[in-house]
Amino acid sequence: MNVRMADSALSIRTLTDDDFPALGRVLAAAFQADFREDSVERDRKFLEADRSHGIFDGDELVGCGGILTREITLPGRLPTPTAAVTAVGVKPGHRRRGVASLLMKTQLHGLHEENREAFAILWASEGSIYGRFGYGALSSEMLMLDLPHRAPFHPWVRTGDARIREVTREEAMPVMEEIHDRVRRTRTGWLNRVEGSWLFHLGDEEHDRDGLTAYRYALHPQGYAVYRVKHDWQPRGPQNELHVREIVAETDEAYAALYRHLLDMDLAGEVKFFTSSDDPILHMITNPRQASRARADALWTRIVDIDRALPQRRYLSDVDYVLDVTDDLCPWNSGSWRFTTKAGEATVLRTTDSPDVSLDIAALGSVFLGGVRLTVLARAQRVREHTPGAVDALSAAFLGDRDPHCPEVF
Repeated sequence: MNVRMADSALSIRTLTDDDFPALGRVLAAAFQADFREDSVERDRKFLEADRSHGIFDGDELVGCGGILTREITLPGRLPTPTAAVTAVGVKPGHRRRGVASLLMKTQLHGLHEENREAFAILWASEGSIYGRFGYGALSSEMLMLDLPHRAPFHPWVRTGDARIREVTREEAMPVMEEIHDRVRRTRTGWLNRVEGSWLFHLGDEEHDRDGLTAYRYALHPQGYAVYRVKHDWQPRGPQNELHVREIVAETDEAYAALYRHLLDMDLAGEVKFFTSSDDPILHMITNPRQASRARADALWTRIVDIDRALPQRRYLSDVDYVLDVTDDLCPWNSGSWRFTTKAGEATVLRTTDSPDVSLDIAALGSVFLGGVRLTVLARAQRVREHTPGAVDALSAAFLGDRDPHCPEVF
């Protein structure tokens, strides 16, 4: 791992409420957006000032980054604290000075020294940045689906007879909050939501709509869907696009019913949805080739403390192997660890025994949520096997019962 040293002129400190206007300007500049005064209040509600850092060149704020206190559901249906890293940006003209390196080191060392969350997660704006800091790529993925209007289901797919109602945001919100909180506890990769995250996730300002309508809310007794409409009136008739923000359902039947509701919407031509990589819709429609699909990376995961993080999830099989781990940024992780699982639970202990497998901390982060096979990383030469059969056995143990998915960008 190659981490650039920070410019000695830079300093870092925890932000205060007074720093949020400057933070908003840095983020707008970093992401080549226009700064809006009304974004400051939204940032105050979404970010946690005492877990947000600013990097300064003298008195000038030139970089920033924050941590959200969240729970994520790990394999085994275990809601677990995680450090959700967000609002990372460097002001143009101050890049290549080690600003991001200083921020990443401060965050990760702080989590370790304060014995806080054992692992961190983030969405990467660019795919070449965060591997340098030990974040594992593709620890969850998302699938972009384009489905044609009225795509038929197989006859065995049950949608039930419950009525789906289109309602106002005010009526939908309390119902959605309750359903989401129940469902997220059973879905690997889903996060809990607090008031600020709901406002951020479903922010509906006109300037954020990109030419689409305001959100529409569809309620089922056991689920809901949130979507926007992009109007497209063609000479042969309307071909509106339904852009789905999320479908959340407590049963498979409710999930199918909500999909059916969207697919059969009058005036529509297509339904678009960023969904999980194992969305069952591909096996529900009679012709899966009707679904245009593309995959993209979603969460990146960073193990902060190996001995605390790995036991927090459950495993599919019993193993007993020694992992030799390298971690330049967090040296307390480097060295040999005996990783043992029994009946789904893991113990991780320091050892001087010879390693069965060698890998870096980013590779361990990639497999942590159960969506990446260790065998694939071995074929990519990210993992070295010293004991025949060790990689196959560990790969099977780390898999989850379903693909991890995080339905929200933070």
